[in-house]
Amino acid sequence: MLLKYAHLLDRTVRYLEVGSGRALILIHAFPLSADQWLPQLHRVPPGWRVIAPDIRGFRGVGQAYQDVGLETATMATHAADVLSLMNHLDVDKAVVGGLSMGGYVTLAVAKVAARRLDGLVLADTRATADTEAGRVAREAMVALVHSHGPEAVADLMVPTLLGATSAHDQPDLVEAVRTLILRNTPEAIASAAQAMKGREDMVGLLPGLTCPTLIICGAEDVLTPPADSEAMAAALPNVELVIVPGAGHLSNLEAPMAFTEALTRFLGRIS
Repeated sequence: MLLKYAHLLDRTVRYLEVGSGRALILIHAFPLSADQWLPQLHRVPPGWRVIAPDIRGFRGVGQAYQDVGLETATMATHAADVLSLMNHLDVDKAVVGGLSMGGYVTLAVAKVAARRLDGLVLADTRATADTEAGRVAREAMVALVHSHGPEAVADLMVPTLLGATSAHDQPDLVEAVRTLILRNTPEAIASAAQAMKGREDMVGLLPGLTCPTLIICGAEDVLTPPADSEAMAAALPNVELVIVPGAGHLSNLEAPMAFTEALTRFLGRIS
């Protein structure tokens, strides 16, 4: 596995890459980083090249990079970033997937560039926009990170990111997730919260997405519960739904073997 940097016209992107062959692009959750995908990057199936970029601002390369476009970034911005990286790496088509916020970015990519998708992976996410209560919570998150920093965000979020089983059985994972959060700047966290607050409702997009789609959700996910995944699956024409027992919102970290096995089976069916 290699840590790489793509020097694009307006910024530098940090990403992880392993393998060769057809491309799978994995987009991380809020407020983590590409390092979230390390368990999957260590078990890449033959014939696949996995690329895991940091969303704009996360684990940024220097303060100048972290500040570029963060105040006005939207899900469309992040989707354009994914497509720019694909262009830079000469990847015409890929399976694109993401978890939570990464799923929102994935759907934004699908909206503008469906022809470039060999498949979709939507993990612990939803297609609906934020409710009014959700938007209020995003604003509170922005205020919290500006006033008390990433530490306060970690204190607030870690108990909801992990399922009850993981919190009890994997105390090391609790600390690992906290560390991923603390590696980010307040500016990046605030920007992403604002982008999620303003994202579009993508429910109407789903019936037109004909590429193969894998939906994965932790059975103990309290942030985007299995009902959200079931609703997406009911709207998509070519879909497989996997519910992971004993996992919460970060199913790829909480149950890495089950998640990776489901992903590998899905990739094996991509024609």
